[in-house]
Amino acid sequence: MTVLSRTEYAASKGWSRQYVGKLAKQGRLIYASDGKIDVEATDQYLEMTGDPARSNSGTRITPVAATSVQQPWIAPALPTSAPQAAPDYHQAKTRLALAQAERAEADLQKITGELVDREVVDQAAFATGRMTRDLLLSLPPKLAPVLSAMTSTWDIEKHLLGEIRQALEEAERLSAEDFSHALNPGN
Repeated sequence: MTVLSRTEYAASKGWSRQYVGKLAKQGRLIYASDGKIDVEATDQYLEMTGDPARSNSGTRITPVAATSVQQPWIAPALPTSAPQAAPDYHQAKTRLALAQAERAEADLQKITGELVDREVVDQAAFATGRMTRDLLLSLPPKLAPVLSAMTSTWDIEKHLLGEIRQALEEAERLSAEDFSHALNPGN
Protein backbone atom coordinates (compact mmCIF):
# COMPACT_ATOMS: atom_id res chain seq x y z
CA MET A 1 0.00 0.00 0.00
CA THR A 2 1.51 3.28 -1.14
CA VAL A 3 0.51 6.43 0.73
CA LEU A 4 1.25 9.97 -0.41
CA SER A 5 0.32 13.48 0.65
CA ARG A 6 -1.97 15.51 -1.62
CA THR A 7 0.96 17.41 -3.11
CA GLU A 8 2.97 14.24 -3.71
CA TYR A 9 -0.06 12.49 -5.20
CA ALA A 10 -0.71 15.43 -7.55
CA ALA A 11 2.93 15.42 -8.67
CA SER A 12 2.93 11.63 -9.24
CA LYS A 13 -0.11 11.91 -11.51
CA GLY A 14 0.94 15.11 -13.26
CA TRP A 15 -2.10 16.94 -11.90
CA SER A 16 -2.33 20.29 -10.17
CA ARG A 17 -2.65 20.42 -6.40
CA GLN A 18 -5.98 22.23 -6.87
CA TYR A 19 -7.38 19.33 -8.90
CA VAL A 20 -6.49 16.90 -6.13
CA GLY A 21 -8.22 19.28 -3.70
CA LYS A 22 -11.30 19.20 -5.92
CA LEU A 23 -11.26 15.39 -5.86
CA ALA A 24 -11.03 15.53 -2.06
CA LYS A 25 -14.06 17.84 -1.86
CA GLN A 26 -15.99 15.44 -4.09
CA GLY A 27 -15.10 12.57 -1.75
CA ARG A 28 -13.24 10.69 -4.46
CA LEU A 29 -9.98 10.22 -2.53
CA ILE A 30 -9.39 7.30 -0.21
CA TYR A 31 -7.29 8.03 2.82
CA ALA A 32 -5.14 5.67 4.85
CA SER A 33 -5.31 5.66 8.64
CA ASP A 34 -2.52 8.27 8.87
CA GLY A 35 -4.53 10.79 6.80
CA LYS A 36 -2.50 10.42 3.61
CA ILE A 37 -3.90 9.26 0.28
CA ASP A 38 -3.91 5.51 -0.39
CA VAL A 39 -2.69 5.57 -4.00
CA GLU A 40 -3.84 2.12 -5.20
CA ALA A 41 -7.31 2.36 -3.66
CA THR A 42 -7.80 5.93 -4.87
CA ASP A 43 -6.69 5.05 -8.40
CA GLN A 44 -9.10 2.13 -8.50
CA TYR A 45 -11.95 4.24 -7.13
CA LEU A 46 -11.26 7.06 -9.60
CA GLU A 47 -11.21 4.49 -12.41
CA MET A 48 -14.62 3.16 -11.32
CA THR A 49 -16.26 6.56 -10.95
CA GLY A 50 -14.50 8.55 -13.65
CA ASP A 51 -16.05 9.76 -16.87
CA PRO A 52 -14.53 7.70 -19.69
CA ALA A 53 -15.15 10.52 -22.15
CA ARG A 54 -12.56 12.57 -20.28
CA SER A 55 -10.00 9.78 -20.14
CA ASN A 56 -6.68 10.41 -21.88
CA SER A 57 -6.02 6.78 -22.65
CA GLY A 58 -8.01 4.42 -24.81
CA THR A 59 -7.52 1.52 -22.43
CA ARG A 60 -9.55 1.12 -19.29
CA ILE A 61 -9.06 -1.28 -16.48
CA THR A 62 -12.24 -3.19 -15.76
CA PRO A 63 -13.33 -2.81 -12.14
CA VAL A 64 -12.75 -5.78 -9.91
CA ALA A 65 -15.97 -7.57 -8.98
CA ALA A 66 -17.01 -7.11 -5.37
CA THR A 67 -16.08 -10.03 -3.16
CA SER A 68 -17.25 -11.04 0.26
CA VAL A 69 -13.73 -10.49 1.63
CA GLN A 70 -13.39 -6.97 2.98
CA GLN A 71 -10.82 -4.89 1.14
CA PRO A 72 -7.89 -3.71 3.27
CA TRP A 73 -8.43 -0.01 2.46
CA ILE A 74 -12.01 -0.01 3.70
CA ALA A 75 -12.10 0.51 7.42
CA PRO A 76 -15.70 0.70 8.66
CA ALA A 77 -14.70 2.27 11.98
CA LEU A 78 -12.97 5.26 10.36
CA PRO A 79 -15.12 8.17 9.20
CA THR A 80 -12.76 8.67 6.22
CA SER A 81 -13.32 5.18 4.87
CA ALA A 82 -14.02 4.58 1.18
CA PRO A 83 -17.52 5.45 0.00
CA GLN A 84 -19.80 2.59 -0.95
CA ALA A 85 -19.00 1.59 -4.51
CA ALA A 86 -21.83 2.69 -6.72
CA PRO A 87 -22.29 1.21 -10.18
CA ASP A 88 -19.46 2.44 -12.35
CA TYR A 89 -19.94 5.04 -15.03
CA HIS A 90 -20.21 2.53 -17.87
CA GLN A 91 -22.97 0.54 -16.17
CA ALA A 92 -24.95 3.66 -15.30
CA LYS A 93 -24.54 5.09 -18.80
CA THR A 94 -25.58 1.76 -20.36
CA ARG A 95 -28.67 1.53 -18.16
CA LEU A 96 -29.63 5.11 -18.98
CA ALA A 97 -29.21 4.54 -22.72
CA LEU A 98 -31.22 1.31 -22.53
CA ALA A 99 -34.03 3.00 -20.60
CA GLN A 100 -34.12 5.88 -23.09
CA ALA A 101 -34.22 3.45 -26.02
CA GLU A 102 -37.06 1.47 -24.45
CA ARG A 103 -38.98 4.68 -23.78
CA ALA A 104 -38.49 5.85 -27.38
CA GLU A 105 -39.63 2.47 -28.68
CA ALA A 106 -42.73 2.55 -26.47
CA ASP A 107 -43.53 6.10 -27.65
CA LEU A 108 -43.17 5.00 -31.28
CA GLN A 109 -45.43 2.00 -30.71
CA LYS A 110 -47.99 4.27 -29.06
CA ILE A 111 -47.89 6.72 -31.98
CA THR A 112 -48.29 3.93 -34.56
CA GLY A 113 -51.15 2.39 -32.59
CA GLU A 114 -49.34 -0.83 -31.68
CA LEU A 115 -49.39 0.10 -27.99
CA VAL A 116 -52.40 1.42 -26.10
CA ASP A 117 -53.15 2.49 -22.56
CA ARG A 118 -54.04 -0.46 -20.38
CA GLU A 119 -56.72 1.50 -18.54
CA VAL A 120 -58.56 2.27 -21.79
CA VAL A 121 -58.52 -1.40 -22.78
CA ASP A 122 -59.69 -2.49 -19.31
CA GLN A 123 -62.59 -0.03 -19.41
CA ALA A 124 -63.58 -1.08 -22.93
CA ALA A 125 -63.42 -4.77 -21.98
CA PHE A 126 -65.56 -4.15 -18.90
CA ALA A 127 -68.12 -2.19 -20.93
CA THR A 128 -68.22 -4.93 -23.56
CA GLY A 129 -68.74 -7.64 -20.96
CA ARG A 130 -71.52 -5.69 -19.28
CA MET A 131 -73.23 -4.96 -22.62
CA THR A 132 -73.04 -8.63 -23.68
CA ARG A 133 -74.46 -9.71 -20.34
CA ASP A 134 -77.33 -7.22 -20.65
CA LEU A 135 -78.13 -8.35 -24.20
CA LEU A 136 -78.22 -12.01 -23.16
CA LEU A 137 -80.27 -11.31 -20.02
CA SER A 138 -82.83 -9.42 -22.11
CA LEU A 139 -83.53 -12.55 -24.18
CA PRO A 140 -85.75 -14.54 -21.73
CA PRO A 141 -88.48 -11.90 -21.35
CA LYS A 142 -88.46 -11.33 -25.10
CA LEU A 143 -88.48 -15.04 -26.03
CA ALA A 144 -90.75 -16.48 -23.31
CA PRO A 145 -94.09 -15.77 -25.07
CA VAL A 146 -92.83 -17.03 -28.42
CA LEU A 147 -91.21 -20.17 -27.04
CA SER A 148 -94.20 -21.10 -24.86
CA ALA A 149 -96.40 -21.23 -27.96
CA MET A 150 -94.02 -23.64 -29.75
CA THR A 151 -94.52 -27.39 -29.38
CA SER A 152 -91.60 -28.83 -31.33
CA THR A 153 -88.28 -29.00 -29.46
CA TRP A 154 -86.48 -28.63 -32.77
CA ASP A 155 -88.28 -25.34 -33.50
CA ILE A 156 -87.58 -24.09 -29.96
CA GLU A 157 -83.88 -24.94 -30.27
CA LYS A 158 -83.63 -23.36 -33.74
CA HIS A 159 -85.41 -20.17 -32.66
CA LEU A 160 -83.39 -19.92 -29.43
CA LEU A 161 -80.11 -20.44 -31.27
CA GLY A 162 -81.02 -17.79 -33.84
CA GLU A 163 -81.90 -15.22 -31.16
CA ILE A 164 -78.71 -15.91 -29.17
CA ARG A 165 -76.60 -15.67 -32.33
CA GLN A 166 -78.29 -12.38 -33.24
CA ALA A 167 -77.68 -10.97 -29.73
CA LEU A 168 -74.00 -12.00 -29.81
CA GLU A 169 -73.49 -10.51 -33.29
CA GLU A 170 -75.08 -7.27 -32.08
CA ALA A 171 -72.78 -7.30 -29.04
CA GLU A 172 -69.76 -7.88 -31.29
CA ARG A 173 -70.70 -4.99 -33.57
CA LEU A 174 -71.34 -2.58 -30.71
CA SER A 175 -68.22 -3.60 -28.79
CA ALA A 176 -66.02 -3.18 -31.88
CA GLU A 177 -67.42 0.33 -32.39
CA ASP A 178 -67.01 1.19 -28.70
CA PHE A 179 -63.47 -0.21 -28.61
CA SER A 180 -62.33 1.71 -31.68
CA HIS A 181 -63.94 4.86 -30.25
CA ALA A 182 -62.17 4.29 -26.90
CA LEU A 183 -58.79 3.90 -28.61
CA ASN A 184 -59.29 6.88 -30.93
CA PRO A 185 -61.34 9.40 -28.92
CA GLY A 186 -60.74 12.20 -31.46
CA ASN A 187 -62.33 10.28 -34.35
